[in-house]
Amino acid sequence: MLYPKKVGTLPVAGSDKEKQTNEIKMAIPLLDNIDIHGKTITADALLTQRDFANYLVEKREAHYHFTAKGNQKRLLENISFLFENLDKKADFISYDSPDHGRIETRKIWVTTKLNDYLDFPHVGQVFKVERICFNKKSGKESREIAYGLTSKTPEAACAEQVLQDNRNHWSIENSCHYIIDWAYDEDRSRISTGYGPENMTRLRRFAVSLIKTKKVRSVTQKMRQLNFNVRAVLDYLQMTKNSCSSSVG
Repeated sequence: MLYPKKVGTLPVAGSDKEKQTNEIKMAIPLLDNIDIHGKTITADALLTQRDFANYLVEKREAHYHFTAKGNQKRLLENISFLFENLDKKADFISYDSPDHGRIETRKIWVTTKLNDYLDFPHVGQVFKVERICFNKKSGKESREIAYGLTSKTPEAACAEQVLQDNRNHWSIENSCHYIIDWAYDEDRSRISTGYGPENMTRLRRFAVSLIKTKKVRSVTQKMRQLNFNVRAVLDYLQMTKNSCSSSVG
């Protein structure tokens, strides 16, 4: 089960005070001042919400690309049941060049068969993505399956484009949020009062962004090298006149 975290504040009507709120309620105010007309908004399962879907399609004339997981149990069950009983070959398959000793294959199935059945607004297609990863060194193969839905109809997005939308979402997730969670274990943070969660999130993202400016291959590895070593941090960031340039990299 996914639980929303308190990540921001919203004004209280008729008052100068503000109240803390979670990712679900922050999503719409965050997008209100951004031009998203005709754009595709991707989100993880936590934001797979009917109100959010209506907001994107009806009010902002944008598209959504959502993941279906346990927080929308009936939605997930309906989509997964369909594909488990749908006997057809993948609509599109992508093959990635070997990277870090891994060969990745992604398959996607899409269908409109649930458009009029699902209790979810503006469904254009539902999809199933299977990611197969082969580790050349160990010889082991892993498989991951994800289900989701998009407001894009087949005329607006073919299977290849739906897969690309899915990959674009996870490229952002992996390049930022995954690093934050892996390096700081943020999802299990016990900081929950006042402005603590908001301030810590900003500090963590600032630290990651600062390291990324150095074009390192692995942010998490560099963070482990610098951890609890003030001298190494000063040298790495070239923050003093006697910083050792040899330690930068």
